[in-house]
Amino acid sequence: MLLVTPLEKGSSPAVAELAAFFDETLGFTPNSVLTMQRRPEIAEAFINLNKAVMMNAGRVTAEQKRFIGMLTSLATGCRYCQAHTALAAQRYGASQARLDAIWDYQSSQLFSDAERAAFNFAIAAASVPNAVTQELGDALHVHWSDEEIVEILGVVALFGFLNRWNDSMGTSLESAADAFASQTLASHGWDKGKHE
Repeated sequence: MLLVTPLEKGSSPAVAELAAFFDETLGFTPNSVLTMQRRPEIAEAFINLNKAVMMNAGRVTAEQKRFIGMLTSLATGCRYCQAHTALAAQRYGASQARLDAIWDYQSSQLFSDAERAAFNFAIAAASVPNAVTQELGDALHVHWSDEEIVEILGVVALFGFLNRWNDSMGTSLESAADAFASQTLASHGWDKGKHE
């Protein structure tokens, strides 16, 4: 159910230059960004926000940020973003064992207490209505600094935008993301749904 067809890569030279960022993170420019370039200012602002939120500024690793994005996308049901975050997590060092265990992160020995606190917070923050409690906030503060909590919530908020964008647009899933998710996530019930 594609709402708006993406433009060709390079339709906006300014967007194309910024979008080179995704060649590292995903190996391709996402169709969501190619659609946003119909209004280049939106694409440029989004890419700059993405770069700021996802950069490594401290202890919250690139892999952990992709897992936070994945869990946020699971909470909202965005299969497009689930595929992207799983692929990006793998590109940033996630082992197959951790990718398989993310579904059971609360009991898996492959995740630390700090990660569990961040992941619990991410799911609650992505929920509608918002389910963040004082208890979740307190658990975060045991393991993460205020600056790191800002990074964690930045990832949740970024994917909140992406989840709404891609599910509403019915953004078509790129073949590389589709192949990876079909191999890695399908055993957990993932399919691309409306993202044909």
